[in-house]
Amino acid sequence: MDALITSPEFQMSLLLFVALGGYLVASRINQSAVIGLILVGLFVGPSFLGLITYTEFIRSIAHLGAVILLFVIGFEFNIRDIMQVRNGVVALIGVILPWIGGFWISIGFGLNSASSIFIGTALTATSIAITANVLKELDKLQTEAAKVIIGAAVIDDVLALLALAISTDMVAGFFTYVGVITVTLKALAFIGIGAAFGILIVSRYLVWLDKTPFATKYPEFIFIFAMMVAFLYAIGAELVGLSAIVGAFIAGVSFKNVELSQSHSLKLGAEYLQIIFASIFFVSLGIIADFHALTPEIVVFLAVLTIIAILTKVVGCGIPAKLGGLCTKDALIVGFGMAPRGEVAMIVALIGLERGIIDQSIYVVLVLMSLLTTLITPIVYRNWFYKGEGTV
Repeated sequence: MDALITSPEFQMSLLLFVALGGYLVASRINQSAVIGLILVGLFVGPSFLGLITYTEFIRSIAHLGAVILLFVIGFEFNIRDIMQVRNGVVALIGVILPWIGGFWISIGFGLNSASSIFIGTALTATSIAITANVLKELDKLQTEAAKVIIGAAVIDDVLALLALAISTDMVAGFFTYVGVITVTLKALAFIGIGAAFGILIVSRYLVWLDKTPFATKYPEFIFIFAMMVAFLYAIGAELVGLSAIVGAFIAGVSFKNVELSQSHSLKLGAEYLQIIFASIFFVSLGIIADFHALTPEIVVFLAVLTIIAILTKVVGCGIPAKLGGLCTKDALIVGFGMAPRGEVAMIVALIGLERGIIDQSIYVVLVLMSLLTTLITPIVYRNWFYKGEGTV
């Protein structure tokens, strides 16, 4: 029986069952799918029932869900909504302040400099997938606050990449400005060239192809081709050191204005895939957490670090957003929207663990901090800023 439960086939089937079931239940009771699915993950994962373990296979499938989710979100945005000076300022201060806060709190709890630097780096991250999905559920993706959040989060990914490169080099003792400049130029070149190629060439080719007899005979072809491009962009982002979800998002942005008359809808087809795989992604965030690893000392550090993680993003992103012309409510929406660390901080924590920079206890703290900051945004959005709004 144990062999059956731990087999990849059983684990995958059970994961799909609980993920889609959690999505249906959350939708039926008008609650955020993010919250419901993470709680499902906690319930079936090591923290409670222990039915599903976070294996490399599940991590890969979950990552696929985040990629498809951001591809769908990209359909809602123009590239000019992202690349604005205001968004850059929000992202920059929203990286610097959390890094400083994470570093000094860690030093205050007696950790060494290397561990403190890496904890600060984990706090710089923003999980664009979490907030974007909640805003999508609430039908708020076209608000000014949402545009700032998405734009700043994309830029934040570049800045977090730089912070990771700098922190790793500092700990290893071979930091160079040339390395930082190289990483920056590669990331910016990918975003700029990728967006231009997608908008000016690929999207126009799809519109032309839709008018041909070939599209009439194979109406699914353009959708398949678009998904192939999305994964190509995800691969490209990974190759230059960015998150794959940024590449998929740029692909989605590229296809925003594609109007099809004969072929199946790109957005509709991607949304069906997103429901399945994004559900797995959110469940996996609950599965990766293990409350049994907590000790009284770790709980105190976790609580303080989580508060600092939230406050530094709310202040670091909210104030620049306010100074950039947003009202106080929208500025707070931006601040809380940038607070989720999600899978991004978990990846940073894993890198630190594998390189021996942090130990297992600190790794657990960062994973649980990521989970708690992920939970706070949908709760605050639904019960404060957008109370009574959303799907029914």
